[in-house]
Amino acid sequence: MKNIILHINKAFDHRIRLGIMSVLMVNEYADFNTLKELLGATDGNLASHTKALEKVAFIRIEKQFIGRKPNTKYYATTLGKQEFKKHINALEKLIKNN
Repeated sequence: MKNIILHINKAFDHRIRLGIMSVLMVNEYADFNTLKELLGATDGNLASHTKALEKVAFIRIEKQFIGRKPNTKYYATTLGKQEFKKHINALEKLIKNN
């Protein structure tokens, strides 16, 4: 049991971060408004959680302008995908052991 818990990653312990990674695991990228709508997050809340994931190199952020409007896209990094898979596997093992 202790070994399973070692693979639960604290970076994913908030529902917004878990949601961000879940969306990015099945999509090449997601933009700010899409994530905001899917996760029911406020601008500030989403921004702080994406910064937290970027800080540990689990996501990459790409900012550009389309016309005069800013457009921010988020991509899961290879490291982020690996760590998220470990996290989900650990949760599944934890559930199966109970």
